[in-house]
Amino acid sequence: MHAHIFPAGALALALLLASSSAFAAEPAPQGWTITLKANGGVSPAWEGSGSLSPYLLPGLSVRRAGSPLSFSAPDDSAGFAIFDENWLKAGVVGKLKGPRRSAEHADLRGVHDIDWTIEAGLFAEFWPIEKLRARIEARHGFVGHHGNTVDVSMDWVERRGPWTVSVGPRLSLGDNSYMDKLFGVNAYEALMNPRLPAYRAEGGAKSLGVAGAVSYEWSRQWTTTVYARYNRLVGSASTSPLVAQLGSRNQFTLGAIVAYSFDWGGF
Repeated sequence: MHAHIFPAGALALALLLASSSAFAAEPAPQGWTITLKANGGVSPAWEGSGSLSPYLLPGLSVRRAGSPLSFSAPDDSAGFAIFDENWLKAGVVGKLKGPRRSAEHADLRGVHDIDWTIEAGLFAEFWPIEKLRARIEARHGFVGHHGNTVDVSMDWVERRGPWTVSVGPRLSLGDNSYMDKLFGVNAYEALMNPRLPAYRAEGGAKSLGVAGAVSYEWSRQWTTTVYARYNRLVGSASTSPLVAQLGSRNQFTLGAIVAYSFDWGGF
């Protein structure tokens, strides 16, 4: 009896070792997969404006080579995950925001300019169920403003072959420095522009909204996305004279993204 079992066990062990050796012989992917994005469309000419203006911005994301392409909403900041366990991810983010110049908008005569802004910070996201993603970003501004802002989002994600469709709510908040930079009017500015009373914006909720997107993956390298977002300004932002007198509480964005991914082995 043992004579029959031993050869069978030896054969099984040999097959196991052979398969393990073959698996170990396959090299693990090295380096990184870098995705470059061109993001263009129309959005409010300045935050709180009632008119739309075209924009074109670059985008970047980095992931380890061989790791699957995870879902990313068009309004996610560019980032890099330091911790990634599929259902839970956290890392660093950065966002580039365009300027607001009074010389380019007659209604803003006398109002302070806002330079190009770099916002940098941290993010965390998790998937409580397979098709639902929750994400939070906390960022600090440099150059254009020096305030703090937080974006909270949820997305219901449907994948069908090369297609990905997503939709979900949005919430944006800012501290006193951030809100007053974007929506405040000081006494001198009120004197220079009689349509605007002096106003000090306070921190809190800035907007509530909804965003949706449709993506198509043409190949491992190329993906295109079309998207739309609606925000309703609330709180101190909605009562700012910049919005109430010159702009609109209703903020619309329409756009498209072309993304190209490639592998980079590093130095």
